[in-house]
Amino acid sequence: MKRSSCAAAVFFLCTIPLPAQAQTEPHQHPAPAAQPAAVPWHFMQDGVAWLTYNNQGGPRGGEDFGSQNWWMGMLSRPAAGGTLQFNLMLSLDPLTLGDDGYREIFQVGETLNGVPLIDRQHPHDFLMQASVGWKHTIGRGFSLTLAGAPVGDPALGPVAFMHRASAAENPTAPLGHHTFDSTHIAMGVLTAAVDRGPFQLESSVFQGREPDEQRWDLVDFGPLDSWSVRGWYRPNARWAFQISHGFLNEPEPLEEGDVRRTTASAAWMRPHSRGTTATTIAYGRNDKIHDDNNAFLAESTHTFGLNAVYGRYEAVEVEGDVLRFGSHGGGGHHAEDEVGLDPTPLVQTVTLGAVRTIGRWSGWDFGVGGDVSFYGVPDSLKPTHGEQPTSFHVYLRVRSPARMGRMVDMVMTKIGH
Repeated sequence: MKRSSCAAAVFFLCTIPLPAQAQTEPHQHPAPAAQPAAVPWHFMQDGVAWLTYNNQGGPRGGEDFGSQNWWMGMLSRPAAGGTLQFNLMLSLDPLTLGDDGYREIFQVGETLNGVPLIDRQHPHDFLMQASVGWKHTIGRGFSLTLAGAPVGDPALGPVAFMHRASAAENPTAPLGHHTFDSTHIAMGVLTAAVDRGPFQLESSVFQGREPDEQRWDLVDFGPLDSWSVRGWYRPNARWAFQISHGFLNEPEPLEEGDVRRTTASAAWMRPHSRGTTATTIAYGRNDKIHDDNNAFLAESTHTFGLNAVYGRYEAVEVEGDVLRFGSHGGGGHHAEDEVGLDPTPLVQTVTLGAVRTIGRWSGWDFGVGGDVSFYGVPDSLKPTHGEQPTSFHVYLRVRSPARMGRMVDMVMTKIGH
């Protein structure tokens, strides 16, 4: 098994209280006029770590042992007629998973030692987000939000998988991560948003290149050469619909050309007496120079008391040349040059899982769980990945205290509680 350790950055909830007003005793001169009460900062935090045994099936599979983890803090207060908010998100993935992340068959994205990561999900950077945003009401029911980040998430795609309530108990990134929400860690993000009632329109400029292999450095500086536009419709507290489009300037260092990404999603969450039920359905498409990739996702999590069950279905057009030949473009071998080989073969996968909370202490939440994934493999990938591979995880899940609630559905322009 791969040597690793489990750790997570955790901070404690704190709120600076209002100072008490001075009181005037009888027969005393009145006290000087009280100074305006200090406006409190409000702090919210959330975090999770999975200590996971991971067994991926088929010839390209294998086993490893590590920890996926993240922590996020949000600090806000009224300022300049609006609300000012700072977000910080950290992960110890580079320590607990290593430079090559964790095994996930059919996954492709980012690099290690100058070659593509294949059948693995890359670790997150230590600094996942450091952003500041300000929201202000501008009249006639409109609000303006301005946000910026050396590392942040531009207005593109559905809510990132680690913040979706529908994926809250699933430790694994979707196979379609690089079609839906891979830009949740982008460098140099500037975003403006206007909202009125249930509608919101956002636009961002940012650096299109994905994070480099140096997971411990804080910022990968580069030009703001990419853009995106996203629209939201949130008719009530249960539903959220989004559609987005973005231009990514050469996001992959080893893949030629730019990417046009289009996504649409619908998310639903309903609280009930013993927990919540949350579902997300999403479609994404990457338009590239040589080929296009489509992805569909449907996932759901149902919590009831100490238990939760979850599931995910995906149909993803994967990068066949990379999976078969180990490089973009196939190192001179192209699928279209070989009879019967599709450059973007369709892989389907179904994941079913469950977790049970085994203890709670001072706001900490401990659970044990596991899941199993089944794959529908296209003929062109059966020689490399097998006829019917099956993968599974067994894990201990630890959640940090979150006295103001879990931080679900988080995007950079979501200002306030």
